[in-house]
Amino acid sequence: MNIKRKEIIFIMGVSGVGKTTIGTLLSERLSIPYFDGDAFHPKENIEKMTSGHPLNDNDRLGWLKSLNTLAKEQQEIKGCIIGCSALKEKYRDLLKTNIENDVKWIFLTGSYELIVNRLESRKGHYMPPSLLQSQLDSLEIPVDAITINIEKPPEEIVEMLTAEILKKSDFGLIGLGVMGKSLSRNLVAKGFDISVYNRHVPGTEENIARDFKNEFEELKEILAFDDLKSFIDSLQKPRKIMLMVNAGKAVDAVIDDLLPFLSENDIIIDGGNSHYKDTARREAFLAEKTVFFIGAGISGGEEGALTGPSIMPGGEEKAYKMIKPFLETIAAKDKKGKPCCTYIGSSGSGHFTKMIHNGIEYAEMQLLTEIYQIFKSTGKNPDEIAKMLLQRENVMDSYLLEITIEILKKKENGEWLINKILDKAENKGTGNWTTIAAAELGIPNTMIASSLFARYISSFKEERLKLNPLFSHESNSLQLNSGEILKAYQLARIINHAQGFKLLNEASKAYNWQLNLSEIARIWTNGCIIRSTLMEELVNVLEKNENLFYDKNILESVKELKPALSETVPECIKNSIPIPCLSEAINYLNAITLSESPANLIQAQRDYFGAHTYQRTDDESGEFHHTHWKKANL
Repeated sequence: MNIKRKEIIFIMGVSGVGKTTIGTLLSERLSIPYFDGDAFHPKENIEKMTSGHPLNDNDRLGWLKSLNTLAKEQQEIKGCIIGCSALKEKYRDLLKTNIENDVKWIFLTGSYELIVNRLESRKGHYMPPSLLQSQLDSLEIPVDAITINIEKPPEEIVEMLTAEILKKSDFGLIGLGVMGKSLSRNLVAKGFDISVYNRHVPGTEENIARDFKNEFEELKEILAFDDLKSFIDSLQKPRKIMLMVNAGKAVDAVIDDLLPFLSENDIIIDGGNSHYKDTARREAFLAEKTVFFIGAGISGGEEGALTGPSIMPGGEEKAYKMIKPFLETIAAKDKKGKPCCTYIGSSGSGHFTKMIHNGIEYAEMQLLTEIYQIFKSTGKNPDEIAKMLLQRENVMDSYLLEITIEILKKKENGEWLINKILDKAENKGTGNWTTIAAAELGIPNTMIASSLFARYISSFKEERLKLNPLFSHESNSLQLNSGEILKAYQLARIINHAQGFKLLNEASKAYNWQLNLSEIARIWTNGCIIRSTLMEELVNVLEKNENLFYDKNILESVKELKPALSETVPECIKNSIPIPCLSEAINYLNAITLSESPANLIQAQRDYFGAHTYQRTDDESGEFHHTHWKKANL
């Protein structure tokens, strides 16, 4: 057993399966103490069972709590083995309270006839054979345990368990790119035994896993493979395998390669930026194979993966509970010490949430780019712009703002590096996916869409160079001060977040995900790219309101900051400064707060040329009407 982790091993199963026998032998092999849970039953429980009456949940509650206390005490020393029937999942949840990251389960099972024979031949125990059926009726078979059939001799069972616990890894990771390597090092640093795998491609990818293991002293105990079957065989059952491969066909290809070697209740975790519909499809496909699939969005980049990312897992909740100790241990921690990882919801909700995170990120980056462009157009150099951005850092601090200031200050050979970077922005698809998802759900996520299209425009560098001399870009000099510009930026950020969480909320309703918006904001307060003081504020806001504008403090800020944004946008347009996100922010705010929109004209036009009908304001029935329109005389 990994000496860095003081583990608690629960041996569970109905009476008569040999928990004490196996526990005692395993205790000798692992050099940790064994405790028989039956010895901790209070007198009244023993008397009840002796009289032939089964225990109920109330009878077991105090007993289970005492075993949990025992486990926590032993976890502080060197770990231990505890034999306990632990028949129901809720019992097991109670047993592992506050130590769940360090618990292993062994489930002993066998035929009814074999167990009855053992009970009948057992001497001096208060549990009569007549109660066996009641225990079997109560038993909820665990999905997260090492399952052993007791037909084998005890010595052979212990040999199997010893090999499983001591010689096999807790967790496996496939794909040793930048993120895969960082996550692997994070897992090892947190005390987990892991196996890693990277494919072998002659001439291009050779000995990747072995070389990675040899690169860092702390990885000397990991198991490294370029043979998939050997990798799978090195993992404890049920296996937990994280994929860190490129989204798309590569994920399906790896799943196809894995399937012949997997067993019931194994879990595949896709930690890449997969499309949420692909994740839902893969989960349904693997469920037919009795294999779990979790789509886990991971944000934080290389540094976050190494020191603590924000993790957004979605899928079956019982599968999440099995991998929870690993993901929550390696995740970043919020200001209260809670992991920036939580169960998001069913199906593809985890990857959808990560997609929205990236969409918000797109707009946040574009807003900073526009502020940079505004200041640049006034003749300020990068150092001066960085100084300007620091003016309101205390009220709009964010990771992206911090790195932007560092970027602007960076010099190379005495010159600002930012001025040497080609102005063509790339993207990996998540902004595009977010825009499409918003369109499919009918949600006006205008700022993310504009930030995406701004990147597309930047990619047409050659065309921009040809068009530039054909148009005048003379500046009439901005009639704005830096404070007003930064207030405009501050409001645009609020609107961006309002749109992002609106999209999350509407998707939750459409797909019945039951997303907890406040909890999502909480796990975005550290580890991820869009962490900020604003996000910390939204944790409390979203506990009470699903729409940010309904919050009193947010509403006051919006009203205070709106004049700055309303003045900044036209000034920039007059000076030929492209500000798609800033302008979309004020357009959205004006439109979403307008009680009567001009959309009635659109409905009239649609009815005119397509007989699409319309509803009337003077008809409370909600009926749809059609008019035979006649062109007016000119």
